[in-house]
Amino acid sequence: MNSYRVSGKGRVDHNRPVRFTFNGETFEGRQGDTLASALLANGVHLIGRSFKYHRPRGFLSAGSEEPNALVGVNRGVGRAEPNTRATVLEIFDGLNTVSQNHWPSLKRDVGAINDPLYMLFSAGFYYKTFMWPKSFWNKVYEPFIRGAAGLGKSPAVPDPDTYASRYAHCDVLVVGSGPAGLAAALEAGRSGGKIILVDENAEFGGSLLSEPDAQINGLPAWDWLKQTNAALAAMKNVILLNRTTAIGYYHQNFVGLCQRLTDHLSDPPEGAPRERLWKVRAKQVVLAQGSIEKPLVFDGNDRPGVMLAGSARTFLNRYGVKVGNRPVVVTSHDSAWLAAFDMAQAGAKVAAIVDVRAKVPDDFVKRAKALGIETLCGWTVTGTKGRLRVSSVRVNPVAVGGQVGPARTIACDALLMSGGWTPSVHLFSHTKGKLDWNEERQMFLPGARTEDSRCAGAGNGNFGLEESLVEGASAGAAAATDAGFGAIAGSYAVEGEVLCAGASNRELPSDKNASFAKAFVDFQNDVTAKDIRLAVREGFKSIEHIKRYTTTGMATDQGKTSNMNGLSIASDAVKRPSPSVGLTTFRPPYTPTTFGAFAGYNRGDLFEVTRKTSIDSWAEENGAAYEPVSLWRRAWYFPKQGEDMHQAVARECRATRQSVGMFDASTLGKIEVVGPDAAEFMNRMYTNAWTKLAPGRLRYGLLLGEDGFIRDDGVIGRLSTDRFHVTTTTGGAARVLNMMEDYLQTEWPELKVWLTSTTEQWAVIALNGPNARKLLEPLVEGIDLTNEAFPHMSVAEGKICGVPTRLFRVSFTGELGFEVNVPARYGRAVWEALYDAGRKYGLTQYGTETMHVLRAEKGYIIVGQDTDGTVTPDDASLAWAIGKTKPDFVGKRSLTRPDMLQTDRKQLVGLLTSDPKTVLEEGAQIVLDPRQRVPMKMVGHVTSSYWSETLGRSIALAIVEGGRAKEGQTIHVPMPDITHQAEIVGMVFVDPENKRLNA
Repeated sequence: MNSYRVSGKGRVDHNRPVRFTFNGETFEGRQGDTLASALLANGVHLIGRSFKYHRPRGFLSAGSEEPNALVGVNRGVGRAEPNTRATVLEIFDGLNTVSQNHWPSLKRDVGAINDPLYMLFSAGFYYKTFMWPKSFWNKVYEPFIRGAAGLGKSPAVPDPDTYASRYAHCDVLVVGSGPAGLAAALEAGRSGGKIILVDENAEFGGSLLSEPDAQINGLPAWDWLKQTNAALAAMKNVILLNRTTAIGYYHQNFVGLCQRLTDHLSDPPEGAPRERLWKVRAKQVVLAQGSIEKPLVFDGNDRPGVMLAGSARTFLNRYGVKVGNRPVVVTSHDSAWLAAFDMAQAGAKVAAIVDVRAKVPDDFVKRAKALGIETLCGWTVTGTKGRLRVSSVRVNPVAVGGQVGPARTIACDALLMSGGWTPSVHLFSHTKGKLDWNEERQMFLPGARTEDSRCAGAGNGNFGLEESLVEGASAGAAAATDAGFGAIAGSYAVEGEVLCAGASNRELPSDKNASFAKAFVDFQNDVTAKDIRLAVREGFKSIEHIKRYTTTGMATDQGKTSNMNGLSIASDAVKRPSPSVGLTTFRPPYTPTTFGAFAGYNRGDLFEVTRKTSIDSWAEENGAAYEPVSLWRRAWYFPKQGEDMHQAVARECRATRQSVGMFDASTLGKIEVVGPDAAEFMNRMYTNAWTKLAPGRLRYGLLLGEDGFIRDDGVIGRLSTDRFHVTTTTGGAARVLNMMEDYLQTEWPELKVWLTSTTEQWAVIALNGPNARKLLEPLVEGIDLTNEAFPHMSVAEGKICGVPTRLFRVSFTGELGFEVNVPARYGRAVWEALYDAGRKYGLTQYGTETMHVLRAEKGYIIVGQDTDGTVTPDDASLAWAIGKTKPDFVGKRSLTRPDMLQTDRKQLVGLLTSDPKTVLEEGAQIVLDPRQRVPMKMVGHVTSSYWSETLGRSIALAIVEGGRAKEGQTIHVPMPDITHQAEIVGMVFVDPENKRLNA
């Protein structure tokens, strides 16, 4: 350990050495170090190479905003992770890390040839190059670009770690544990509500960990911090989550948290999850995310050893590490002076403080003089030198009129810069909260909010310690009060605080030609100030367009250190105020998050879980053969001893038509649509009319897309004036619910409607056949099942076998039919009761294959099988399901397009083969003339085809061009060894008069 470690200073454990490797070399740190602080303690500043120019890069910051220090981490087989930020990576014994984006070595990188050729790689160069010769694109340009793209090496083997997930509800969620966050959590916790406090760091404290000089309520800052953390830990109603990042803030106070559980351990417990994704719904949220220091923009501001002054202060006071022995400070903000003073008091020889402001507080200048620090007020930095680490800085005086004077060079081993601070408003922006531009302070501040949230402290533009504490306490108490708990904000008195101010800058003044300056704005993506100005000259005026053209703000740090400087330069270039140029959109996640955290338990056998109904176990015990339907396992048929599938299905069909059959229909999608405007919502979504449907009645519902094509269908019951029980296809449940939510939230937010998925709440037992009513009547209470009282397409609520039921009189077979909906936990019990009661009627359970045959005999379609995304209601002979007098519904306008009205569109029809024993293949193509030349004109295809035991012959459904007009004509179905003939007929093969249905 060398002179960069300050003995006894910081919060690391100086008595616990930790050994780790970086690029194969072994180093020693201290327990509590990050990789960044440990390397800096060993004098290592060179950490990687930049993306485009492969310039040497060092540590810019000390937190999660770090754009440069991305390393590869190897924790063993399958545990290799690229692009880990060294500034938040906690070291442990045996940690193995490597630098990225270079070859053959970090110090000697062939890719650095791009640096002197930088004029060829200006903003948007990829849109202007690689155009000639065209033949080079596939063989030369694209392979080269793909090889150069990306940072780090992706894992090559499966990840053996496990990842957990958890849902949580709380009264107040506090994000950030700096002064404001701690004060908020403390006041909210005292109210008795359920509180969750989260912070991305290993230790609570935020800025107090780096700035321990002040006293809070008579206690030294770190003593107050210790006392406060202990008080929070003692509250049973408070959950403390360190190493936890709030990655996204979503609608209705839903916040995603990613908790790192074992990455800091050298020997994690067997089976312990690596990370946990928390999905938190909070009544109130307090955002106390703090602020981010802005870099200064000048030529050479990216060299290793050039870093943010506040970060240097963090490395010193929190980790006990001097980032240099002879630093120079360049700033436009008072806070950097405090960093210089701390460095000097720790034994560093601060060569100079260069402040671009001509006037700074006299107290600062006097204190600097007392510490032997040269002060250069009204000066600028115009360049740096040093190949792998900064060795000197070029500074110039700036006259009152802006003229830059002659330069002088100051030797240094670190250059600490500060352009001031900007509030961290990322999570607030996730909620679509309005950001207000403060012209005087040149920053965006949280404005009108859209969620039940509050911003406090530096994240709200209040950078002083005392004002942060007071505002945090007030926010915590107010949040607890709004959540239903009484709270009163406590008072805070701070002594020894130094209030700081500063000025905002674009590029620093320089005597050099700006066209050749390498003044970086986005450090990771190598975007310079001149790149942004070039984008403006080439016609890009919006900051979102400038962002995409230059790639500024698009790196893994999402522009945390670059956005405000980029906006300021763009604003100057377009000669418009910053608010009119706009601000780039902050999107989740706040920091890079592993795929494993998002996947959670959903991997391996759990990645796509096989869903089973509550009746599935009975089917398995009774010999069912299964088929997958969407995400469900469904009973396909129930073979008896010696039966094949054809024989089993034929028996099931006969039994159902002749007496009664029973079918598990629980997989049907079910959505509860509830609210005063439920009928109006249904009227807008579905083609049918719903406002006049009486409670207690069912109606077939047809759902279209905006293009006018069929998306889904199902039978829908109106239970009361404000409640509908909607059924969907098995595979369409999630899609339909998402579509409904989309329209409700974006098109019709004024409607008072609530949507709830109830697919798994209800078990559904379908009874079909002439004896279905006789079987049900003795078991049902509170519902008159006579045909007069309970006709076809009726719904009623009552009891069956003593449990609640929603009973539908509906049929998907053409027989007298009922669908018994009972709570899923009673599904098997009711099924068994019906099975036992049905023995005297010869009750037969049947599966999906029999269901398909029976419905096809009746001409009922299955969306997704008999439709292909280009079928309209009229094509499917469902024009009767369109409300003719309705002013609008989803897809209505598209139905009037000329091509939708053509008579030769493909239409659904029935087919009867010339040979009754021939069962056509589903998907087989149809032609009108089998003697035409190949390739033949195909006029349609077979959608459904079965053997009908009822008719003693085959039947089929097909889509055919102008099909209805061709009824009675013969079509041909070419197959490899034979061409089949079939007659086009109507779609209904059994009981076209519906006598059996209405029995």
